[in-house]
Amino acid sequence: MKKILLFAAVAIFMFTAAQSQELRIGFKAGVNLSSLVGENTDDYEMRPGFHIGGLVEIPISEKFAVQPELLYSSQGAKLEFNLTDYGITSNYITKIKLDYINIPIIAKYYVIEGLSLEAGPQLGILVNAENKYEVSGGGLSESNAEGVKDNYNTFDIGFALGAAYRLSKGIFFSARYVIGIGDVAGDIEHELGSGVIELETFKQRNNVFQVSAGFSF
Repeated sequence: MKKILLFAAVAIFMFTAAQSQELRIGFKAGVNLSSLVGENTDDYEMRPGFHIGGLVEIPISEKFAVQPELLYSSQGAKLEFNLTDYGITSNYITKIKLDYINIPIIAKYYVIEGLSLEAGPQLGILVNAENKYEVSGGGLSESNAEGVKDNYNTFDIGFALGAAYRLSKGIFFSARYVIGIGDVAGDIEHELGSGVIELETFKQRNNVFQVSAGFSF
């Protein structure tokens, strides 16, 4: 099902770009503030990241347009806590880094000239996942990073809401909130003796706030 959605998103992107004669082509980049929501996420904090990519805006009428995008997006979450052992307090920081190729298909409604409201589905493809641990305090300072891509689902589905303002010279600014619909965490397999056991992970979803600047022509 997710492969079908991916194919459909790419097909819509290519078809609409090819058929429209009044489209705008552009690029954008900006800042992410992301976290994970769901089970066992009460102590998670926002993790800063970034996004960058291209877009095509296809006018449907004077007020409406469709905007497929192709973005590289660095997301994830952060967890920080203190642990006291034998009177020594150490600070622990875990950074969960989830990098996606995201394909939003955004519907735009122009309230006034230049100002548009945006909403639409987003399909994400996980390209990298990493956990980074940092420990400091009590004379101790160390860090470690490990790849954990196998612990997460390859595909993610979300829904985006936001607004954008485009200046007359083609420069635009936008703010967008993307809430995950699909579960990002996959089942983890562990080898035990001659067999393999599968552990069910917590149900968690992406939660991302984006601020962007870009140019279209």
